[in-house]
Amino acid sequence: MMAMQKGSWVKRAAVIVLWALAVAKAAGADSAPAGSQPAGEPAGGTAASAPTPAGDLEKVSVTTHEVRIDDRPVRYRATAGAMPMKDEQDKLKATVFFVAYEAFRPESTGEGDADLLAAEPAGRPIMFVFNGGPGAAAVWLHLGTAGPRRVDFPEDGVAPPPPYRLVDNAWSWLDATDLVFIDPVGTGFSRPAEGQNREEFYGVREDIRWVAEFIRLYLTRYRRWASPVFLAGESYGTTRAAGLSEHLLDRHGIALCGIVFVSTVLDFQTLSPQNANDLPYPLFLPTYTATAWYHRRLDAELQADLDRTLREVQEWATGDYVTALAAGSALRGEARRRVLQRLARYTGLPADLIERANLRVAPAAFQKHLLAGEGLLVGRFDSRVTGHDPRPLSNWPAFDPSLPQYLAAYSSCFNDYARRELKYDSLLPYEVLSDRVRPWNFGEDGMGYLSVVDELRSAMVKNPHLRLLFASGYFDLATPYWGTQYTIDHLDLPPALAANIRHEHYPAGHMMYHERSSLRKLKADIAAFIRDAVAVPKEASK
Repeated sequence: MMAMQKGSWVKRAAVIVLWALAVAKAAGADSAPAGSQPAGEPAGGTAASAPTPAGDLEKVSVTTHEVRIDDRPVRYRATAGAMPMKDEQDKLKATVFFVAYEAFRPESTGEGDADLLAAEPAGRPIMFVFNGGPGAAAVWLHLGTAGPRRVDFPEDGVAPPPPYRLVDNAWSWLDATDLVFIDPVGTGFSRPAEGQNREEFYGVREDIRWVAEFIRLYLTRYRRWASPVFLAGESYGTTRAAGLSEHLLDRHGIALCGIVFVSTVLDFQTLSPQNANDLPYPLFLPTYTATAWYHRRLDAELQADLDRTLREVQEWATGDYVTALAAGSALRGEARRRVLQRLARYTGLPADLIERANLRVAPAAFQKHLLAGEGLLVGRFDSRVTGHDPRPLSNWPAFDPSLPQYLAAYSSCFNDYARRELKYDSLLPYEVLSDRVRPWNFGEDGMGYLSVVDELRSAMVKNPHLRLLFASGYFDLATPYWGTQYTIDHLDLPPALAANIRHEHYPAGHMMYHERSSLRKLKADIAAFIRDAVAVPKEASK
């Protein structure tokens, strides 16, 4: 996820106090070493009897469990650990928390390394998964869609009242690939080593280097270099994944089989509406229309068929609307009036508001004004979600109603899950969405906007077998789906490489997997994507 709001000073002070207490008590408070038997085993999970293969991991807990995925039982080993990140002089720089899931062979009844599907690594994919922010832990993808346990949301994905609970995830990705969820430094339980400069970790290039180093270490320590390797990232995690695609290849010789991009931002110019940047306005417009459709703010003709309506809006947005914006102040009279009428029709907003915005409605303004007559805000991460507007006279939304309840659900569930089921304990706060990583060094790429498009293009040219799957929600006002399509269309790839790209759409928001039909579809899309990516062409197998 992309962080939207900063915590209060009171919250920050509380976090600092808890962190200090945790450091002071670290020797006695951290999780038990591998091979120990914590009390209170959960149903379906047992402590592993075999020693962990993790070498000098700082802290580790290994448990075994079973889940039914697509109505088939899958036994698996879960490893929760803290990976020491050291330089070549063996100096500790940071510890990175991760949770890994490895499936056992269906016919096996044992729990050793030889019983894993990865005992023959070439035949078992491995996927490294992370969220974004910057400052987000991997818990969103972990307990939202990919892992064997998930937060229990209703069919429509609306956050339930507390207390929250986990359930078995029948649409986990674990039957298709082993999974490693990474919390980058400053998120989750991951922290810089004492005395280390934060600037070594909290930036675009710095983050890519350290996550790449973690991946190299994991492949080495767990003997997975022969496995097909995949990445999956969400939001800023897609930025990280694109940067990693070339860095892993050039620096470590790791050629990826595929990358899953969930709610994508590769070119920040597409998300940054400003006086000198008109590009985002046409790219957000189809999402405005989808949102207005959901809240029944369109006329009868547009309400009748969302797919047809979106095709119409997409065509107009990247045609006549782009031309109108490019005209600037030269757009006058009847031509300007026609554009104004179209925008009012496609957004459900009052024409006078659009006129005052100079035909350029920013996403925050849309959130604020679409349902202002009812005293409601629409969500940024999921524009289907609404919330009471506590500051109706302000110009911008006071908060994102599609974030706080979900943040609480993931935080509560993971803190319980880590300790009760994974047997990993720590007094450190688990940073689900953290300000610890700020200020983030976005660098000076492009014309003032971060872009990793060149890295991804270069990786695909150097590794022509690399496949990409983009997953976008129609109701995502953080990373609009039409902006993702624009980025795909501007990768400037030859047809043979462009054929390796898929873009799937879902009737949900940024975390589309909250909505049950999208959760199912995302799993099916990813399973098919992995199968296609690891299939050996006939001519290559001769």
